[in-house]
Amino acid sequence: MEDAGIIIARVALLDPDQFDLGLSVFVLVRTNAHDPAWLEDFEKAVRSLPEIVGAHRMSGDLDYVLRVRVADVKSYDRFYQRLIKRVPVADISASFVMDDIKDTTELPI
Repeated sequence: MEDAGIIIARVALLDPDQFDLGLSVFVLVRTNAHDPAWLEDFEKAVRSLPEIVGAHRMSGDLDYVLRVRVADVKSYDRFYQRLIKRVPVADISASFVMDDIKDTTELPI
């Protein structure tokens, strides 16, 4: 399956608390800029910030949803300050995960 490109990577799932990354945050981003230069800057910022473990361009009211792992709210604020210095956004908000009811990387096959 690896040779056929079906298996694209092998990973180990780690306990985030063991690495002081116990807070999971969904960051909701809206932008007024939809030009290629802004998108390039945003993608560079996303790829360079290790706290971002998932980034998705969305349809509907939101433009992007980021999944972020940090130690605590203060760590999130430091991440937030670094992000907004790198790329301008029209609106950004965060929702902190209180409990992981289901969190998997398994495909429903």
